[in-house]
Amino acid sequence: MELAAKAARLGNSILSLMASIIIIIMFAYGGYSLWDSYMVNQGAFLSSDLLKYKPQVTEEGGANYTLEELIAINPDTRGWITIDDTHIDYPMVQGETDMEYINTDIMGEFALSGSIFLSCLNSPDFSDAYTLIYGHHMDNAAMFSDVMEFLDADYFESHQTGTLYLPDKTYGITLFACIEADAYDSLIYNPGPDFQTGELLEYLKTSSTQYRDIGVTAEDKIIGLSTCVDAQTTERAILFGRLDAK
Repeated sequence: MELAAKAARLGNSILSLMASIIIIIMFAYGGYSLWDSYMVNQGAFLSSDLLKYKPQVTEEGGANYTLEELIAINPDTRGWITIDDTHIDYPMVQGETDMEYINTDIMGEFALSGSIFLSCLNSPDFSDAYTLIYGHHMDNAAMFSDVMEFLDADYFESHQTGTLYLPDKTYGITLFACIEADAYDSLIYNPGPDFQTGELLEYLKTSSTQYRDIGVTAEDKIIGLSTCVDAQTTERAILFGRLDAK
């Protein structure tokens, strides 16, 4: 009997030790997960090291020399996009494929938040009639998360402008539509030098969640900002604007 009691006590001690180890591991994993999420979200916002390359609007216009400095660091840099009074304020890159910058930042380092990037189908100088730009939907409103906000009528009405900085020129952006669409929508997700905007503009006029008539025509240059609605589906939100030369 005494031997059985000792064996039972030993078994209980072993079980308690195992339970304690499991609890410690769970706490450690939980702490790491929180830290990892924090680092991913923080990394989605620009550091001061990158913000110093943001061009500034000048009355003279012309070249944006800070972008030339950024291009010297990463030749894939194409410009900088800012949507007024939102968190959208980032440099843009372009890869050989649309997967290149999904999880790579502008400095070429791994980052789950990736970069803001042009479709690989587009001309790098924004000479196409329609240019498509991608960005992740982050939980902390970073990258292109604020595109989702434009699906709300009040937000759409109160946010109408932005700026596109290119190395040799600057465009104003007048926002005019926000739509939910599938990632396989060929009318939206098939940009390029031969794209004709007339059909797209008619589609946006009749199908957008939010739309504002700014007199946009097929002769205007259009940009689309695309982000995921839900990571588990192919549904996307796309914000459209007209480029106006400054």
